[in-house]
Amino acid sequence: MADTLKITLAQLNQSVGDLAGNAAAMLAARERAKAARADLIVFPELHLIGYPPEDLVLKPALIARAAAELDKLAKATADGGPAMLVGSVFVQDGALHNGVALLDGGKIAAIRFKHELPNYGTFDEVRLFQPGPLPEPIVFRGVMIGVPICEDIWQPDVCRHLADFGAEILICTNGSPYEIDKDALRIDGVAKRRAASTGLPLAYLNRVGGQDELVFDGASFVVNGEGTLAVQMVDWQEQEVTTSWTRTASGWRCDKGEIALLADHPEDIYCAMVMALRDYVDRNRFPGVVLGLSGGIDSAICAAIAADALGPERVHCVMMPSRFTSQSSLDDAADCAKLIGCRHEIIPIQPAVEGFDAMLAGSFADVAVDITEENLQSRIRGVTLMALSNKFGPMLLTTGNKSEMSVGYATIYGDMAGGYNPLKDAYKTTVFAISKWRNQHKPVIGLGTDGPVIPENIITKPPSAELRPDQKDSDSLPEYDVLDPILLGLVEHEKSVAQLVEEGFDHEVVVRIERLLHLAEYKRRQAPPGVKLGSRNFGRDRRYPITHAFRSA
Repeated sequence: MADTLKITLAQLNQSVGDLAGNAAAMLAARERAKAARADLIVFPELHLIGYPPEDLVLKPALIARAAAELDKLAKATADGGPAMLVGSVFVQDGALHNGVALLDGGKIAAIRFKHELPNYGTFDEVRLFQPGPLPEPIVFRGVMIGVPICEDIWQPDVCRHLADFGAEILICTNGSPYEIDKDALRIDGVAKRRAASTGLPLAYLNRVGGQDELVFDGASFVVNGEGTLAVQMVDWQEQEVTTSWTRTASGWRCDKGEIALLADHPEDIYCAMVMALRDYVDRNRFPGVVLGLSGGIDSAICAAIAADALGPERVHCVMMPSRFTSQSSLDDAADCAKLIGCRHEIIPIQPAVEGFDAMLAGSFADVAVDITEENLQSRIRGVTLMALSNKFGPMLLTTGNKSEMSVGYATIYGDMAGGYNPLKDAYKTTVFAISKWRNQHKPVIGLGTDGPVIPENIITKPPSAELRPDQKDSDSLPEYDVLDPILLGLVEHEKSVAQLVEEGFDHEVVVRIERLLHLAEYKRRQAPPGVKLGSRNFGRDRRYPITHAFRSA
């Protein structure tokens, strides 16, 4: 019976569906763990196939390939090096399970299935998997190790059951997406409570990297049985840490290790945007991105995010002035591109505007100019950017923020056109916050330039779409410091008009915003994907019908 253990926690990125690539990365990590004299190396939830796999796991070919790759990994452990705890999919009695396998001595030594399947927010595992039975510990080197999987520790039953059946250490593998303030929830709200209730130390291993609209921040950790933090791994980066464990008179303990400082607000938000965009662009094999750089703050921060994600040389910014574009916007866009260090091009849209005016002159005769002509300018810009994307291959990055998308202050097939939107879940006040932060800091994962990247005038001037003379966003919307709290109440917290009025907001304004929120649902259904930041993003978290008559007022 061992009195000491060395366990390597491998906080790695993973590519959904790339089973061979994921397996190769695990074997490389195992070699490093072997050099560190580890007894066991642990990988995040479903690491072999990637998380979340969604309906890919319904393909029999993927399940068969996963089994074959797992068998190869198992054979690799015959060399006497560290055992591997690997997350994958398993079929038992015709049922598909999310599980982990202990690979040791050249074979699959044990398998355990996830018991608690999340079915809320971004998660719909009940659609894909069958819950496993309450798991029993795995015996490893004479030590009883419980292996709850992600959601299994968010409810008390699994950890309590493992403790009752003799578990001495809990190792929890996770695919836990980033959300604002989630670090404290994982550590204080969940892990420490499970450790305290069972008296057992708990290692929490999370994946890192982007997957479509989700991004995973890593930030893995270990807490001992009395709730003290023994190890804190970094966030937003891959990391492998070999932890040391000792059997004491009062049970197993993890020796004190590195306690990394995690990104504070709004750095964490900015890093989420950077990592999500990088993995989306690279894994979909785009050479870079193209975006419209208007001289406004949304496009400016998107260009900065893109440069930090991909490097400035892979970012192509295009200013597309109309007759309403101010010289200030032209100058601000040029200055911004220079600070970022990216390519900057100017393509005036007035010839196309005049062409459409001539085309539609007969149909629009004797009808007053209205928002139609404004939207036409936006759509011409969208067509122009899509042409550049088609011709040269970069993905079109769209730049609308959550405040605008909430109330429909965006043009479908215009400024909404694109392949990905870093700001999709960022309210306008968040855009201002991350812009000010980035001008004073460069993220540790950033590939962009040092120093300020956004001209101060872009941050301080009143926001405007510049689609008509002297236009400002505040002509159509409340000021953002009023609008955003209302939207936060309606979207994230599902508050009624009456509740928001009780909090001090104007009744007429709240009724109008709620109406616009519901009317814009059809637009949001056609918007590109974008990284989830808060508790309820438009898409996986919030699934409203397009057609409905309910109003809370």
